[in-house]
Amino acid sequence: MDVSGYVTAMYEHCPFLKASTARGMTCWTVYEMAPEVHRYSLEAELFHAAVRAAEWVRSSARRTLSPLACENIVVLSAGEGADADPRELMAWPHWALKHLYGPVGVMFGKFTRGVQEWDKHGRSVPPAPYSFLPVRSSVRLRDPAFLTDTPDLSATVATADDDGHDVFAHMPCEWKVVREWAGSLPAPKRR
Repeated sequence: MDVSGYVTAMYEHCPFLKASTARGMTCWTVYEMAPEVHRYSLEAELFHAAVRAAEWVRSSARRTLSPLACENIVVLSAGEGADADPRELMAWPHWALKHLYGPVGVMFGKFTRGVQEWDKHGRSVPPAPYSFLPVRSSVRLRDPAFLTDTPDLSATVATADDDGHDVFAHMPCEWKVVREWAGSLPAPKRR
């Protein structure tokens, strides 16, 4: 999987990506979804992979005092059908993860293969060659602007501080429990 052209094209849209890449702190992990596996199981696997990535980002940020660590979790479909749609599979894990890790300064993005997006300046962003969840340290001065549909989360990220606490102290790290909790969160305010 070669993402070098895409990463280079993204430098102008992400001010920290070039430095992160140059220091070897941008990583890519690929998960292939088998169509015969139930969607719930795939969501759980993706969630747990993202938890591992988030904990690596937290550890790297504390160890190096650098916000440049970034793990990108690529979701590949091994077949067709609703159960193999990465966009749908990323939705619930992404929603839960950004609420769990926002208070400790870890951001989660969501890019869908081939979807055209625009940056905050209105410039066209290259469509992602793969669907993926980027996991990185938050930038408190910039990242709340990405969360305007979730004002409470935006405010949380603006004051985020990683004191090292376990984000699962209030619930087990089990997908069934986490998904139920995430379903109780206020829905985004669409503009």
